[in-house]
Amino acid sequence: MSSDFTPDQKRYLEGFASGLAAARSARGKAGGAAAGEPTGPDAVHFKAQDRTVAEGGKLVDQEKFKREQHPFDAYERLKDQAKKNEPPKPPDNFRWRYYGLFYVAPAQSSYMCRLRIPNGILTHWQFAGLADLTEKYAGPYSHVTTRANLQIREIEPKDAVAVVEGIQELGLCSRGSGADNIRNVTGTPTAGIDPQELIDTRPYAREWHFHILNERALYGLPRKFNVGFDGAGRIPVLEDTNDIGFQAVVVKDGFGVEPGVYFRLTLGGITGHKDFAKDTGVVVRPEEATQVADAIVRVYIEHGNRTDRNKARLKYVLDAWGLPKYIAHVEEKLGRALLKLPAEAIEHRPDFDRTSHIGVHKQKQEGLNWIGVLLPVGKLTTAHMRGIAKVAQAFGDGDIRLTVWQNLLISGVPDTRVAEAEAAIVALGLATQATPIRAGLISCTGATGCRFAAAHTKEQAEEIAAWCETRVTIDTPVNIHLTGCHHSCAQHYIGDIGLIACKVEQGEEQVEGYHVLVGGGFGPDAAIARELYRDVKASDAPRTVERMLKGYLAHRATPDETFLAFSRRHEIDALKGLFDAEGGE
Repeated sequence: MSSDFTPDQKRYLEGFASGLAAARSARGKAGGAAAGEPTGPDAVHFKAQDRTVAEGGKLVDQEKFKREQHPFDAYERLKDQAKKNEPPKPPDNFRWRYYGLFYVAPAQSSYMCRLRIPNGILTHWQFAGLADLTEKYAGPYSHVTTRANLQIREIEPKDAVAVVEGIQELGLCSRGSGADNIRNVTGTPTAGIDPQELIDTRPYAREWHFHILNERALYGLPRKFNVGFDGAGRIPVLEDTNDIGFQAVVVKDGFGVEPGVYFRLTLGGITGHKDFAKDTGVVVRPEEATQVADAIVRVYIEHGNRTDRNKARLKYVLDAWGLPKYIAHVEEKLGRALLKLPAEAIEHRPDFDRTSHIGVHKQKQEGLNWIGVLLPVGKLTTAHMRGIAKVAQAFGDGDIRLTVWQNLLISGVPDTRVAEAEAAIVALGLATQATPIRAGLISCTGATGCRFAAAHTKEQAEEIAAWCETRVTIDTPVNIHLTGCHHSCAQHYIGDIGLIACKVEQGEEQVEGYHVLVGGGFGPDAAIARELYRDVKASDAPRTVERMLKGYLAHRATPDETFLAFSRRHEIDALKGLFDAEGGE
């Protein structure tokens, strides 16, 4: 019958038969379990999953969801659900987080959308455009997050695609801002304008941001992943709470390398699991930061835990291996050794100013200032957003800079226009001045919009501030962090005072409450807060914090002793005695 086929047909059939034979051979080598060796950008993840199963492990559901259908291959189904105004089932609720969409029922029968804003900086017209988009399809309000990012909420399923695509039309995106991906890239909010910075972090955060967006292999990690760049400016970035921290440092002369500004590399920060990033001893040339970060992430992809979500973060690979082994694997990926220097090769970094995210501050540019705007625990109405956009355009350089302290900065304001700009901000119902209590007040979304939260943290944070501000005069920064669950989105372990929500028994009922911690810190003061009180009812939290602040003021060793130093100077039982003696109202 072969004479019935043309030469082209014969060649096609021969190639087809050869392909079938190769496929059968591959299946045979794999024990009939797979159709050959995985290929393409997802292959590294499939191989890690296959190795886990071959070693007797059982993949968690999220790993199965990724394997069944990659979220970026399912966009048409998201669009179909939007047409039907249909909420997602659990597998798709996970998948849609790859587009930044979180369905938050039962807290709210709607989506939350989280953006990606590299280094936390966007333009006035993007901010105003987000206000329009939010007002049309969401709350209408937004939240500034502890990753210098924005979230918009109360998005009905029918509007989910319109929001994602509307964000892209503004030159922004939400891709990969949830699930097992690399989250928003943080950087120094005063990058390029800070008088004391060692390096402008914007180009490095931006390069890493676009590298992530354009490399599909960097999606679908064993768990979420955080990267922060700190240029040694006045406002801390909390890079030591990230999986990868790049800290700008000056390398001294006389250590065998060209002196100058480098990034010191830290790994494994996850304060919700009571750990800060560890100094690796490695310094990285700034232009090589993306290449090094890529190699770090790829080692994690291959060796992170895919059987236990609670043990899947980078920290646990480092705990099992130790830093030297992990760095050796990174060097193997890079094909070269990393530069390692002793601590004495590094000059002392400039100190933070814990008040510089609020109020008027001089820029490095002569005659210009940034103005830090206080937001009520990170919340902005659409009217606020439009107003801030107009202020940035009319009085500043047009940039709006978000911070990890849940507020924003307007930069490039001339000396001659500072008073006008501040008046315009106040006219919006916002402020550029704050007490130390409110300036350091941080809160997660809470039970209003998060199904994990055990308390209404944002509302109760405001109650604590309102109560204490009129009863206690504090003259030193005090950070108060409220978080709703063990995920620790508000990083309660690093607050001077940290509150983590719980349920408290009251007769036959359970009411909202908190465990209260004390003495957390970050940067040069890094330490995990210690538990002070358990099961404090939310209604009693304002008085509890009042007693703590009054006890500090009454018993500090000197007028300039900080709350942090005071709380660390005493054992927990002693602190309880000092605080409880104050009584409160």
